[in-house]
Amino acid sequence: MIETTELQAATFRRLLKHLSEERTDVQNIDLMILAGFCRNCLADWYRDAAEERLLDLSKDEARAAIYGMPFDEWKARYQKQATPEQLAAFEAVQKKS
Repeated sequence: MIETTELQAATFRRLLKHLSEERTDVQNIDLMILAGFCRNCLADWYRDAAEERLLDLSKDEARAAIYGMPFDEWKARYQKQATPEQLAAFEAVQKKS
């Protein structure tokens, strides 16, 4: 029987692939506005999970695991300047929290 952990890991890998290969157009600010987390949050959670297991993982290593490449490379390829509309929407969401 397949264990829940295996299903969760497969789902997580699919999410990462989706974000890093299929939806590079979705900016982190868009994710923050709509979902309250972004790729950087995932990297932080990934690193937290490593630390809980006494594994040494740097911030850059965690981000590379989530982005599928070094963060600076992803940023240069895909990250766009946030629009005034995105910034306003992000601010509005932050005020609700």
